[in-house]
Amino acid sequence: MVSIDHVAHKILTYIPYVFVLMDMRYEGVKCGKDGSVDNHMEMGKKLLAAGQLADALSHFHAAVDGDPKNYMAYYRRATVFLAMGKSKSALPDLSKVIELKPDFTSARLQRGNLLLKQGRLDEAESDFKKVTCVWDVVSREMRAECFIELGEMGKAISDLKAASKLRNDNTQAFYKLSTIYYNLGDHEMSLNEVRECLKLDPDHKQCYSHYKQVKKLNKQIQSAEELIQEQRYEDAVSKYEQVMKTEPNVPQFSLLAKERICHGQQADRAISVCSEVLQSNPENVNVLKDRAEAYIQDEQYEEAIKDYDAAAKHSENDRQIKEGREKAQRLLKQSQKRDYYKILGVKRTAQKKEIIKAYRKLAQQWHPDNFQDPEEKKKAEKKFIDIAQAKEVLTDPEMRTKFDHGEDPMDPESQQGGHHHQHFHRGFQGFQGFNPFGSGPFNFKFNFN
Repeated sequence: MVSIDHVAHKILTYIPYVFVLMDMRYEGVKCGKDGSVDNHMEMGKKLLAAGQLADALSHFHAAVDGDPKNYMAYYRRATVFLAMGKSKSALPDLSKVIELKPDFTSARLQRGNLLLKQGRLDEAESDFKKVTCVWDVVSREMRAECFIELGEMGKAISDLKAASKLRNDNTQAFYKLSTIYYNLGDHEMSLNEVRECLKLDPDHKQCYSHYKQVKKLNKQIQSAEELIQEQRYEDAVSKYEQVMKTEPNVPQFSLLAKERICHGQQADRAISVCSEVLQSNPENVNVLKDRAEAYIQDEQYEEAIKDYDAAAKHSENDRQIKEGREKAQRLLKQSQKRDYYKILGVKRTAQKKEIIKAYRKLAQQWHPDNFQDPEEKKKAEKKFIDIAQAKEVLTDPEMRTKFDHGEDPMDPESQQGGHHHQHFHRGFQGFQGFNPFGSGPFNFKFNFN
């Protein structure tokens, strides 16, 4: 048993480093066995950041239950316990973290602090001794290089961040951090890190050159996103095309640009660009949703349903997916019945002027008075009624919105108590004296003013 004074003196030498480790982040960690554990982890982190500790704790309980070998779930739960002042509850979780991942320095340091407060000095000293090896900057940087070579960028970032704090003039660590983030497609973090380098040395050649490139790219992406928010999609597409020209050698930026182009394009191009993105990342939920919406615009409803189903596997509680799939199903069912756009031969994006023009042309062509043969006249009457119904639905904003969402305003089964459709079910006799081109009885002069 060591003396308290001796241990206390040793422990005090570690205090300046405590704040460094507390600020370290273990990035690139793959958590959980399935999406539900990941969801609980993500929700717990957000609630913890918002100060909603009880709710955060519930999610981390669920994450631990869902995957008892997930060391990050125990670590996050311990963090909540500590924030709630429940150090006795945090201690077993920290011990479990160290059991599952002995090199998790932050957990070992926090456990050492708790053991110290409880007077368990021998155990506290043991934990503190095991973390002293992390203070060697050269070792950290060498290990970071190994992680980079192995493609374990999250671990490399963790070591380099520690190295940047352990030596207050470590410009090279900030430069490497910036380049790693850049190659990962995180332009904002890359810009932050290279700025830290230039704060230490404004004349640093590597950092300044890299800064100009990142700043240019960052500005283009921000401008493109602002254009998307303003629904200026064509301008946004042009801006993202500039992004791909500015940085053609980092695949992540090309994928980002194509993903956003997919979001803001007309159906035919959106389907093509979205499909290209999904070849590289078939589980991209946002792109699956965008392509599904493009399929709907292109009236490929079955393909839209497939994309929504694929997206739902990776984002179960997404309201957009649920509503989009229901819309696609309604429109599929509707397409198998009567489609007012097809009746008039116009696109779903047609303006009112185009609809009226198409209606007048077809109404003139199919007016029953143009036919003498009884069978042909009967066929023309039905066609004429369909044309008139299509015009009424598509030129009425409320009725058109209902139809676009899969509901037929002229269908008695879907319009209970409605009045819009009633006069169309009286046959062609209901149209006697009705002039689809103006007011008053037919005169067949077809004035198109």
